[in-house]
Amino acid sequence: MSDQNSYELLGLTEASTFEEIQAARDRLVDQYAEEPKQQAAVEAAYDAILMERLRLRQEGKIKVPDRIRFAENVPETPPPAKATPSLPRPDWLSGLVDTPSRDDILWPAVTYAGLALLGFAAPSLSLAVAIGAAIYFLNRKENKFWRSVLLTIGGLAAGLALGLTIGQLLIPQGAQFAWATPDAIAAAVTCLALWTVSSFLR
Repeated sequence: MSDQNSYELLGLTEASTFEEIQAARDRLVDQYAEEPKQQAAVEAAYDAILMERLRLRQEGKIKVPDRIRFAENVPETPPPAKATPSLPRPDWLSGLVDTPSRDDILWPAVTYAGLALLGFAAPSLSLAVAIGAAIYFLNRKENKFWRSVLLTIGGLAAGLALGLTIGQLLIPQGAQFAWATPDAIAAAVTCLALWTVSSFLR
């Protein structure tokens, strides 16, 4: 089928726009809904016109609007977004801070929560078990026993200092509560400090 016949079959001219070609094809396909041979002829004419137009565009014989882009004209890629520079961590800090898994946070949390509750009944026993648990959890990560001991001592000192201060502030001098004493509060805060050390340090 010649290109001229394709235009004539669709009732178009070579000056027809793409929208007019598309509309003519849709109209004729609907019109010949009961005639498959005519529909096939309309589709063939439509395809022939599109192929001819594509060839003419590639040869530069038809001006292509600027808003139309072809696959062979790869659009310019935008420059990559500038990432905000992060401050580098010192090597000693990178080797000390851990990125714990869920289990590395959950099991110590359960352990220290129980020990904090025990601290309201027996603060000394609670602290003794908490120290052993901290050494165990830290040593389990990298098998560095003495480092685990040092980190545990640091957590113990910080926890006791903070816990005794909070205990003195919360419970006035001479006031007696059956369940809360400054020592019990110090034990609970120390358990929290040891949980933080054993979960987030290594």
